[in-house]
Amino acid sequence: MSNPHEALARLGLTLPAAPKPVAAYVPAVRTGNLIFVSGQLPMSSGALLATGPVPSKVSIEDAQKAAKQCALNALAVVADQLGGDLSKVKRIVRLGVFVQSDDRFDGQPKVANGASEFMQEVFGEAGRHARAAVGTNALPLDATVEVEVLVEVLAEAAG
Repeated sequence: MSNPHEALARLGLTLPAAPKPVAAYVPAVRTGNLIFVSGQLPMSSGALLATGPVPSKVSIEDAQKAAKQCALNALAVVADQLGGDLSKVKRIVRLGVFVQSDDRFDGQPKVANGASEFMQEVFGEAGRHARAAVGTNALPLDATVEVEVLVEVLAEAAG
């Protein structure tokens, strides 16, 4: 597996501070060697990158960028759980990608690729994962996309 911190630097990205919950839940739950990351919105510098449905209000390309931001925010939560060290990630197990969609829009997998391809860029083969890409009529704060992540960490990091 490539070094995720080096991969982020190559992509010109830095991890933001782990986002705080906007309701009654925790950002992540660890059990054994798994970290379940709550759904992340495309927040950057305190603002949503995209709001409204795809494709009438947000293009597929902009929704992909928003999905990538959700994934970056999820990695910030994972890093927070691991004392800042993403090299303790063994693999990305699963992504759940929710896309606020217009009626009859069926391109959710294309939008989800923004998050999926990003995980592969950061973690290489260990970033390949199972996935669900789901269309919905609304998301919290009118976000265009929300991404939840399941991560396996190295056994010594599971403690």
